[in-house]
Amino acid sequence: MPPSTACLSSRATLSPGRQALARQSNRVTGRRLGCTVTRAVHYTDKGVSPPKKGKHFLHIDDYSRDELWAILKKAREVKEAFKSGDKSYQPFKGMSMSMIFAKPSMRTRVSFETGFYLLGGHAVYLGPNDHGIGKREATKDIARVAAGYNDMVMARLFAHEDLLTLADYSDVPVINGLTDYNHPCQLMADALTMWEELGRLEGTKCTYVGDGNNMVHSWMRLAKMFDLDFTCACPESYSPDPDTLENCVAVNPNIRVTHDPVAAVEGADVVYTDVWASMGQKDEAEQRKKEFKGFCVDEAMMARRAEGGIFLHCLPAERGTETVDAVLEADYSKVFQQAENRMWAQIGVMLFCADLI
Repeated sequence: MPPSTACLSSRATLSPGRQALARQSNRVTGRRLGCTVTRAVHYTDKGVSPPKKGKHFLHIDDYSRDELWAILKKAREVKEAFKSGDKSYQPFKGMSMSMIFAKPSMRTRVSFETGFYLLGGHAVYLGPNDHGIGKREATKDIARVAAGYNDMVMARLFAHEDLLTLADYSDVPVINGLTDYNHPCQLMADALTMWEELGRLEGTKCTYVGDGNNMVHSWMRLAKMFDLDFTCACPESYSPDPDTLENCVAVNPNIRVTHDPVAAVEGADVVYTDVWASMGQKDEAEQRKKEFKGFCVDEAMMARRAEGGIFLHCLPAERGTETVDAVLEADYSKVFQQAENRMWAQIGVMLFCADLI
């Protein structure tokens, strides 16, 4: 039994909801590059106790399409107001938020901290040496301590089970800033960028080229909610979680996994990529470069996109590996608008979680 499951199962008495949460934590291990890797189940918020006030934001499809559109519309409204010079909107005045980082990130920290500040609040950064989540101190203890101090918690973690436990024991909203399983706030920023640039979400043809990682899990869940035509083009041994794929395809059959990136980008409105070796996988980088041969998004691949199609990357980019300078710097590249939209989209998420939408 994995340690995280053992910890969840060791509670003297589990409520029905927390029994469901414990079942979600059962994981299947596989083999990749000779190393044991974790394959997740299709996680949901089932069994996670809601906060006393507001909402958690753990997975994109925990909410309806209308609720997701409300977040995006509010994000765009606040962005346009601030860009016009009107910074009078201060709904977070007198409020505080803990930002728990097990994984470092420039974009996640700056976007959340600045966004919360712009709306009048104060965000507190907690790095790995400040909390030792799940190691120095039990995740459920950190949840209750942070909730006693703050009005909201954002967490950027490795294990998705830690996020679910954090939310389950927190009396205040918990926002998923990234886990090894998914990255919903990034996809809300991507959706905002697509809406700004393409004028729509529903029916958009989107192709992701690269590793079937946490980004793909979130992409599939976004495609499920907005009826996107979504293709993940990845090497066969780097396919996304099959449970998540099955769940999303059951709702939207226009979600697929293929291993031919050139064919996959044909006519795409959005071409998307990410690093081939994420944090914690850098020792596999050289081997992955060999196995991902042919998956670099270059000018020739982008030439196959639809007229008016755009290029997105969640950053940081390893130029010359998963994509090239000519693509990142092209007029059709919207990666820096996309990066800025992390802040605006997350403002929408925070307002939604605080019941201010």
